[in-house]
Amino acid sequence: MSSSKNPNHQEGSVNGPRIGALLRQAWQRVRERIYRGVLQDGYADLNPAHVSLFRYEGLDGRRPTQLAESMQITKQSVNDLLRYLEHRGYLKSRPDLRDKRARLVHLTSRGKRLDAAVRAHAAAAERELAAELGQESFREFYSILSRISGSH
Repeated sequence: MSSSKNPNHQEGSVNGPRIGALLRQAWQRVRERIYRGVLQDGYADLNPAHVSLFRYEGLDGRRPTQLAESMQITKQSVNDLLRYLEHRGYLKSRPDLRDKRARLVHLTSRGKRLDAAVRAHAAAAERELAAELGQESFREFYSILSRISGSH
C-alpha cells in the first residue's frame, strides 16, 4: 500500500499504529465486550479463552483440529479448553461416525444457552459501535472489513 493511501504513514516512518495493530485493538474491544456480557449473564466459571471458542462458525459439530486451525492455536490448547467445557456441562465430545479416529464437539443445552448469549453480546457490541460511529460510518466500516476478509 502506498504511503499516499495511509495518511498516518510516511515513507520510512510510522506516525501511529499500523493497520494490523488497529484491527487487533478493535477485535479485542469487541471480545472484551462479549466476555463482560457473558460474565454478567452468570457464566463466571469461564475465562475469555473459553468464550472465544463460541465465535463465528460455532463449534457445534466441529472437530477439535478444525477449531485449532481456525483459532490459530495448538490442538493441545483447544483440547484443554474443550475438556474444561465438557466437565462444566457445556458440551459433549463424541466419535465422528465418518472417521472413527476423530471426535466431534456437540453442545449441550447449557452450551447452547451460552452460545446464544455470546451471539447476543456480539450483536450488542455491534450496535454499540454503530451508535458510536454513526450508522453510515458503521455500514461502511463493515463493508470494508468484509472486503478485506474475503467475505464480500
